[in-house]
Amino acid sequence: MLPVCDNGGMQPLGTSGKTAGKGLSLRMGGVGMAIMLVVFLVAVVFAANENDVVGWLVVIISLGWLLIFSFVVFTVRSAARKASARIDEFNRAAGGGMAGGGPAGTSAAMRDQKLDHSFKIVQVQARVIRDHLGTDQGMVDRALETIEITSHNARSMMKNDDDGPVEGTVVD
Repeated sequence: MLPVCDNGGMQPLGTSGKTAGKGLSLRMGGVGMAIMLVVFLVAVVFAANENDVVGWLVVIISLGWLLIFSFVVFTVRSAARKASARIDEFNRAAGGGMAGGGPAGTSAAMRDQKLDHSFKIVQVQARVIRDHLGTDQGMVDRALETIEITSHNARSMMKNDDDGPVEGTVVD
């Protein structure tokens, strides 16, 4: 999670006190929508006064552009709201930000996921040993080596809370 500087304080990405860019984009979308609506209304007025085919073609074209512009504006706004909600949800799940050197809940959850993965590796390698015991000594030796490396890494993760890189070779 990258911090964003806002008046001297550190905040998680996606959260700022005033959401500076959001207000500008909403205003620009509103201004653009107003311009497209005015163009459409002017085309309708001129086409109704002149009552010719070219005027009504211009009305149809301006209506098409207005509908396309409206679709784009509302789609982008909806996507921006959804993205903002996902960022806020991620920040809440991550422990609320950068206080205390980083979100504490994320580190523990990551460690638990790594430990769970290590146990799954041990289970798979135990099955490999059962399947190849007495038939393929090389596979048994590689499985035992993988279990040793995985258990060593899991124990080191449990001893110290710093999530350093996992060492060893993964054998499928």
